[in-house]
Amino acid sequence: MVNFTSMDKDFKMTATTLFGLEGVLAEELKNLGAQDIKEAVRSVSFRGDTGFMYKANIALRTAVRILKPIKVCKVYDEEDLYEAIQKIKWENFLDAEGTFAIGAVVNSKNFTSNSHYISLKSKDAIADYFRHKYHKRPNVDLKYPDVKIHIHLQKEWLTVSLDSSGDSLHKRGYRTATNIAPINEVLAAGMVLLSGYTGEENFIDPMCGSGTILIEAAMIANNIPANINRKLFAFEKWKDYDEDLYFTIQESLLKKIRSSHFKIMGFDKAPSAVQKALANVENANLDEFIGVHHVNFFNSKKEVFGNTTILFNPPYGERLNIDVEEFYKKIGDTLKNNYPGSTAWLITSDTDALKAVGLRTSKRIALKNADLDCKFVKYDLYEGTRKFKERKIETDIEPNVQVDSGSED
Repeated sequence: MVNFTSMDKDFKMTATTLFGLEGVLAEELKNLGAQDIKEAVRSVSFRGDTGFMYKANIALRTAVRILKPIKVCKVYDEEDLYEAIQKIKWENFLDAEGTFAIGAVVNSKNFTSNSHYISLKSKDAIADYFRHKYHKRPNVDLKYPDVKIHIHLQKEWLTVSLDSSGDSLHKRGYRTATNIAPINEVLAAGMVLLSGYTGEENFIDPMCGSGTILIEAAMIANNIPANINRKLFAFEKWKDYDEDLYFTIQESLLKKIRSSHFKIMGFDKAPSAVQKALANVENANLDEFIGVHHVNFFNSKKEVFGNTTILFNPPYGERLNIDVEEFYKKIGDTLKNNYPGSTAWLITSDTDALKAVGLRTSKRIALKNADLDCKFVKYDLYEGTRKFKERKIETDIEPNVQVDSGSED
């Protein structure tokens, strides 16, 4: 059995993430200065101190929540679970007059009951602990609890953690206007990081919807902390919350913001989407970095100079009232003919439709968008087709050729 006390300078934490982004999150943690980083499925564990926990919540782009374990032990049935939770000194974390909420994840043959039942059993153990000791008990508040507790059962191992984030970290605080099926901010940031984009070249989302990918890309390009616009983290309600430390950490992250001078542009053919994207960009205070234009991608061409990352989430399935194959063929044709010297990335759950693009992928990464299994694919669009190269050769030799302009001297 492992017990944790708030006196530990460094302690173990777990950052949860989306499927396929574990490696990206581990890299983010390494760059932030985490110790002892270990990847698992949809999570990465690491060590750090309280200041690092604050920093991880503010800065990590691909974390969904940051959990701080307070107890790890073996349990074999509901009775063991109840007793293990009762042995925690809950007054260290929660007042008898306070409020709490519990979430549970169960992956164990010993526990055939669902996660909701495990949450209820855990809630009873905490309520009874306070009732026996203080003759009163904290109330459950699912919306705004003082402490959010996470119960994780993996085979016979129970991990009880405090959730330091509260609301999922994808709720950045900048998005007020949404389009149909907007992409999750954590997934958007993960895709931008997977593409290798750092702000050192142009960036285009040619089907930008409400602008999430653009905003995440601009925050990456300018090294702006992902959750700087967020109103509240769960740890701000903890008994040991250190406000001065929090502001020191926030200040040090703000000092690392830089200015990218490359273009970040979004197109959408729907005026309503353009309006929503502009509103979200303004909310994120990024209007000086991002341009959003009412443009149909299929009628567009590359109008920026130099290397360009094109990254997008084309509408899919129910969102398309058109021939899917034709639509993806147009994507391929537009990229091939109109966007030389670019790298294009797109995510789709329709792997058959990808064949219609007609370009060879140079990378395929498995991701999940909500419950959909997706492929995130890369296309290298070299400087032009053969025609483009021939034209270039002609212009190269032109200065050495005398041309009769037909004028008379």
